[in-house]
Formats: sequence, C-alpha cells, structure tokens
Amino acid sequence: MARNTGNLTHHEELRLDYLRKNIYYLNDNEEQELHYLEQRAQGLVGPSRRASRPKPSYVDLPSYRKDHEREVYPNSLADEDDILPAYPREERRRKQRRPKPKPMKKEIPVVEEIAPEPKIRKKGKKVKWFKRIFKLAFWVILLTLVGMLFMFIKGYTSVDHKAEAEAFQGQKSQDGVNILVLGTDNRDEDTPEMTRTDSIMVVNINNADKKIKMVSFMRDILVNIQDNDYKLNLAYTLGQQNGHRGAENLRQVLKENFGIEIQHYVMIDFSTFATAIDTIFPNGVQMDAKFSTIDGQVVSSVEVPDDLGFASGGSPYQTIQVGPQRMNGKTLLNYARYRSDDEGDYGRTRRQQEVMSAIMTQIKDPTKLFTGSEALGKVYALTPTTISPLFMLTNGLPAAMDASKGMVQTTIPENGDWVDGYDIYDGIGLQIDFEKYSQRLAELGFR
Repeated sequence: MARNTGNLTHHEELRLDYLRKNIYYLNDNEEQELHYLEQRAQGLVGPSRRASRPKPSYVDLPSYRKDHEREVYPNSLADEDDILPAYPREERRRKQRRPKPKPMKKEIPVVEEIAPEPKIRKKGKKVKWFKRIFKLAFWVILLTLVGMLFMFIKGYTSVDHKAEAEAFQGQKSQDGVNILVLGTDNRDEDTPEMTRTDSIMVVNINNADKKIKMVSFMRDILVNIQDNDYKLNLAYTLGQQNGHRGAENLRQVLKENFGIEIQHYVMIDFSTFATAIDTIFPNGVQMDAKFSTIDGQVVSSVEVPDDLGFASGGSPYQTIQVGPQRMNGKTLLNYARYRSDDEGDYGRTRRQQEVMSAIMTQIKDPTKLFTGSEALGKVYALTPTTISPLFMLTNGLPAAMDASKGMVQTTIPENGDWVDGYDIYDGIGLQIDFEKYSQRLAELGFR
C-alpha cells in the first residue's frame, strides 16, 4: 500500500486503500466516500488539524460518513489512531442484494399421492449376504458330518466280533451306483456253505433321475451255471462252496444273464436285520400291512412263521394284523418273508420292496442323524459288505434325500411272464426271456 503524505490520517489512508482495491464492488455511499478521500488526498479539500480538531458528531458528518461511522462506531466517534474500523477482508465482496419480493401465494393443485418406488438393494450387499449364508451353511454341514462320523465310529467300535466281507470284484455302472442286497436265511446252526439267498435285490442310488431304483429277482429264475440249469438263489450257495465267493458268483451270474454291472454288495441275515431295525428305529417302522387272499378269502390278520421267536424259545408263529401299524425288527422280518398267501413268492417280493422303501424313506428323519449314525455303526460291524464308511458318509445322505422324491420298483420276471422249466434237481423253475429283461433294465438305468 502506497502511503499518502500530509493530507490524510492513517485511518483515512487505510480506508482509501481499501476502497480503491474494491472499486468495482462499492455501493453509492462508498463511491461518495472514495471521491471525498481522493479530493482530500489531492489537497482539494482543506486539511484537518488532528490535534485541535474536535471529534465530530454524527450531525456534522456527511450522509455517507454517517452511515459508515454508525457501522464502525455505534456509540461514539473515537480517534482514528485509537480505534480502526473492522474492514472486511480483502478477498471478495459481493454487492448488496436487494431483498426479493415475496412471491404471491398460488393455489397448489391437489395431486394424488404416488407410492415411492421400492429401494433397490445394491448388488454388492446381496453378494455379501450370500457369502455369509454360504459360510454358515458350510459350517453347519461340516459340523453335522463330523458329528455323524463320530457317532458312527462309536457304534462300530462297540461291537466285539465284526463281520468280514468276501472277495468281490465290483464294477461301476453307467448311471449311479448299483448295490446287490442279499437277504439270507442263515440261522445260527447253519454253516456258510449251506446258506441260501432268501431275497435278491439290486438297488440303484445317486443316479441322474435322483430317485431310488429297486429291482427284485425271483429266486426261482432258471440260470445257466457251468452248463447246468440252476435256480438263481443257488448261485450264492455254489459260490460259497467254491472258496466263500457267494456274492461274487451271484454278481457274475447277473452280469452274464442280464448285462447288469454291480459295484457293491450287502448281505443281511435274519438276526442282523432285526437288530438293525430295532437299533435305528427304536419306535418301530411305520407300515401298512397288506396281504393277498388266502384260498380265495380276504383276511384281516395272518399267522406268519416266526423263526427268530421260535429259536429263542417262543411260538413258531406270529399274528400280524392287516392295516397301518408300527413294526419292530422281528415283526418286519416275518412280514417281509411271508409267502403263503395266494400271491406266493410275488407277494413276498412285493412286501420286501415295501419294507425297503419304508426303511429308506423314514431313515432320512433329521432326528435320526446322530442316533441313526451310531446304530448304523453297529449294523455295519455286523454286516458283511464292501461298502466303506466313507462311501456311506458321502453317498448315504444324498440317497436318503432322493428317497423322498419317489422310488422306482420292478420285479423280474413280471407275474405270469414265464414258462415252467426244471433245474438240475428236477425242481420246477421259471424260464424267462433274458434279452427282454436285459433291455428293460437298461431302460430303467441299471446298466
């Protein structure tokens, strides 16, 4: 700032310098003040005598000075050296805006309220929630599997004498896993070489259709073994007599005659079956008992043979009522083995499929995940099988879930679709069309 000499006080010099720098933003009073100070600086207006001049009052000042002094000194006019006005900063001064006239009130038309559009969540939030749910589900499943494995091992180790599996050269099928399920009539007094297969069934699990598939083979089907005609249920016995390879011999016979590949086998005898049911289902298995006519007469109850009860000193027969009921292991076994109604072996095969279907459907109950795992461990220790615990863990749960989607059941041969024939012992058997049923099995997905 170039300081003026002589004519202006220090206060007036500061004021003049400020007005010059903000010349484009001055109002009317400030422009008059600038003009006045310019004249004072040039000596056109007489100099003031600071020492002798009395302090002016508001009345003696021009109008533009009155306004300025009222802003700076609201009470009185002080000496310029003692009090300087608080000038605005030398940044940017906006022109004073005149107050805008208030707009006239207009009638606002009534508009129907429109519901606000729903807020759309961002994609990032959805991804975060999905990750959290996925992690939670992963840990729940993992902990469940660990718990089931622990209970399975606990049940397995509780059995002292464990069954051993036979040599079995199983082969994988094209769709799912085929398991040979053998029900034997082995009793405590029987030797393995005299054991016969009371039921022969192949169960297909974890297939592309996501359904449990079962096919039962009638035990009296005539098959060629070593250039002789035997009933199918003797294939296991002949294999047992030839180096304890009963399950493997039956697997080869089914492959040669029906073209079906089997990967695993399970062999269940009377006592093991009853123990397994009572262990896994302490309250029994829900069944709807159905029998055919007997000698053409409709029955409401049937006396069925009770081998296990008789062996333990009880009655050789058990009465089973027709209709819905819960069956324990012994009753379920006797119901599945009965064949003295008018349907004969076909009635027994049908009941065996009903029992298998009920077991696989009801075992998926989540309340049996841990108690059922312990029971399965005990049953596994008592059952000759090539199924490993790892296979049961990885394939058992999906198979149990598939059971709820439906089960496909069939019998070979169908009732009446055979001609009578004779085996090597002149016993009456069933001669069937193997090519026809091989094609049927392929269509069902067993090959």
